[in-house]
Amino acid sequence: MPGMVVFGRRWGIASDDLVFPGAFELFIRIIWWIGTLILYTIHKGRFDCPGGAVLNIYLVGLLVILAAIILSQCAIVYVSAQGTITNPGPRRFIPVLVCVRFLLYLPEIVWACLGAMWVSGDSKGCDLAEVGAVIGAVVASWIILFFTGVGVLVVFDPLGSQRCSAALYEPGTSDMQSSDSARSLAVRVWESRLRLLCCYLPQDDSHRAAFSGIAQLVSGFFSDTDLVGSDIAAGLSLLHQEQDKVEQCRDPDEVVPHSPSSPIREDLQTELERAAHCMQFAAAAYGWPVYVYSNPLTGVFKLSGDCCRSRSAEYDIVGGDHLGCHFTSILLSTGLQYRDFIHISFHNQIYESPFFVALDHKKEAVLVAVRGTLSLKDVLTDLSADCENLPIEGVTGACYAHKGITQAANYIYKKLINDGILNQAFTIAPEYRLVITGHSLGAGAATVLAILLRSAFPTLQCYAFSPPGGLLSKALADYSREFVVSVVLGKDLVPRLSIPNMEDLKRRILKMVSNCNKPKYQILLRGCWYEVFGGEPDNLPTELENRRDEPSHVTHLPFYPPGRILHITEEGSRRRSCFSPVRYRAEWSNETAFSSILISPRMLGDHMPDVVLGALQRLTQERPFSLCPSSLSNSHLNVI
Repeated sequence: MPGMVVFGRRWGIASDDLVFPGAFELFIRIIWWIGTLILYTIHKGRFDCPGGAVLNIYLVGLLVILAAIILSQCAIVYVSAQGTITNPGPRRFIPVLVCVRFLLYLPEIVWACLGAMWVSGDSKGCDLAEVGAVIGAVVASWIILFFTGVGVLVVFDPLGSQRCSAALYEPGTSDMQSSDSARSLAVRVWESRLRLLCCYLPQDDSHRAAFSGIAQLVSGFFSDTDLVGSDIAAGLSLLHQEQDKVEQCRDPDEVVPHSPSSPIREDLQTELERAAHCMQFAAAAYGWPVYVYSNPLTGVFKLSGDCCRSRSAEYDIVGGDHLGCHFTSILLSTGLQYRDFIHISFHNQIYESPFFVALDHKKEAVLVAVRGTLSLKDVLTDLSADCENLPIEGVTGACYAHKGITQAANYIYKKLINDGILNQAFTIAPEYRLVITGHSLGAGAATVLAILLRSAFPTLQCYAFSPPGGLLSKALADYSREFVVSVVLGKDLVPRLSIPNMEDLKRRILKMVSNCNKPKYQILLRGCWYEVFGGEPDNLPTELENRRDEPSHVTHLPFYPPGRILHITEEGSRRRSCFSPVRYRAEWSNETAFSSILISPRMLGDHMPDVVLGALQRLTQERPFSLCPSSLSNSHLNVI
């Protein structure tokens, strides 16, 4: 930090990012130089083949070129390792060294061409070891040149020239104009990236609007920072160790229970059993990919018997499942029969999520399950994170929700009501109640759908598993506590993910890298060791030790996770053996526990639907309950 400026533009790599790639190339070049020297020493004066003179010149020149490259790489690695992330002064000669290293590619290209010409024309009659060594040297040269070109493309910053020129201006009118120009260019660049990534999607108005909104959001998030990828990685590593230090300072026997703020006080054991039951449907909504992922040894064989069969008459309620594999996996996952399903839709577009409606006779419920993120279209729905007004009668205060998820919920709402799907279900089972469920994106859509349907179905219940943290306004989040139960496992990233939380994470990363006085390569090495092998967190200056009270500038409306939050955490050592059994603990929590992002290797693994389902099944089936009364309400058992 900041990005390195070479050849008159800024690149997406810092001057202290050349330690590891430089050391790796240095190792390859030294081995290469030693091998060439041994070959030349053994055959010196004995190049008797017709092209021996050219071979002698080639090997001598190669030794000289490799020696020059090795010296330049040593200088780059040494200088790049100096200073700290925010103190690039000791590395001020890196641009010059990079230019020198770039110039050395020119003789290497010429020598690679010379070696190729010798092998193809003058190598007949020469020793096979000599020919093989030259071929290896030529191939190695072109491989290194190829990966160097790929690396240049990876670190190329399309906004590099704009950022470099903007840095020359003093604050004033011209600087503001340059900033506006750079911002508009950044939006166009991100739009182009999204279009390229989603080139197979139809380029209609809805997709163009989504690309534009996402590009403005992403470009705005990165516009006020000069961080490169390795800076973020180092900051996350430092932040993870800081959070672990804070966690270790807590009393392990200390229990801080949270009573639900909703007046409805269900027994926690009952809620866990209902949640474990509903999670089966939420996971089943993903179809065959998650079923095969959860059953890697038997899933394919169980599905292969029913997939691709011609059963068009039997599957008239199924849409978008051309091979029938999705529906088969749902039947296997839920244990329901074909006659129990009212409607199944695997139609998937941006703002249009797959879902199914079934009769759950075991719990006497009409169950609506919404699928989570499984396609690039779903990712675009997730990233459409602007707020959209969601006025609800009887709810006071600002009512807004995540734009993409709200539109997905509206799509399902119209299908359920306008197509008479719910009417058909309750005609068959009028005494049943409505239950809505989903995981991840499906949890968010299920929550908004439940809010939309609450006035027509006052007794409905919603179980949202790993819901997005940036989902509802405060007023709607409070309203949803009456009928929504959210289940969050461990340090899952998604329930803590919102634009304000991301802004907070960015500020914390900036503070961490600013306070740290070690070189970046040491931070990354120590961080990798800590993540893989554990140990004590590094005793570096932390954000807490250097915290300053700075005014926080709120640029985005706050969002909150929905409903009453049931938090499941793992008991015992933070780093347990791979073969030791997992024991879980469940307790009621609230939105304040998810107001910041926790860095952990499990932050993505804890979000997987099969992991959430396994944790719920362990809590409800594989061990007796350990109940602890709440200190806030002795009449309510809120910790298991």
